[in-house]
Order: sequence, then C-alpha cells, then structure tokens
Amino acid sequence: MVSRPRLRSIVTALCLYVLASLMIGYFGINAYTGSRGINARKDLDAQIAELTAELEVARAEREVWQRRVALLKSDKLDPDILDERARSLLNYVDRRDLVLILKSR
Repeated sequence: MVSRPRLRSIVTALCLYVLASLMIGYFGINAYTGSRGINARKDLDAQIAELTAELEVARAEREVWQRRVALLKSDKLDPDILDERARSLLNYVDRRDLVLILKSR
C-alpha cells in the first residue's frame, strides 16, 4: 500500500493550498470592504468633499455677517444709512419729507 502515503501527501498539500487561498481571500475581501478598506476610504473622501463645501458656504456666510456687523460699529456707522434703513423698515415718514406716491401698473 504505497499509494496511500502518496495520496495523503497530495491531499495534505491540497488542503494547505486551499487554506492559504481562503485566508488570502478573507484578507483581500476585508481590505476592500472592511471598515478601513478601499470602499470606506472612498466614502470618507466623499464625506470630506461634502463637508469642505459646507465649510466654504459657512465661511462665506460668516464674511457677510462680519461685514454687516462692522457697519454697525460706532466708529463706522453712517447716520444717513441708519436713518434711511429705519424709515424703510418702520414705514415712518417725517412731516418735512416730500413723498411721491407712484401708482403700480
């Protein structure tokens, strides 16, 4: 029965190759789909791009508000602009003002 040890060595080698292939496949799949894999990196890159765009919008909005607040500081406040804005918001007219009423078409 010389053929059994030879069959046994072939089966053993085949099992080792299959086991190694399964382990390589397992680690390969996790490298692609795992929590720190290639797909996760793509998702993180997309999220970074989205948040960067949102940050730019927030910075632009902050710049607008900073300019508006700077106009309200006492050293830069223009009384004429303040008076005009207050009158338009409150619908106030001084009795010495000349008012032109235009008919809408």
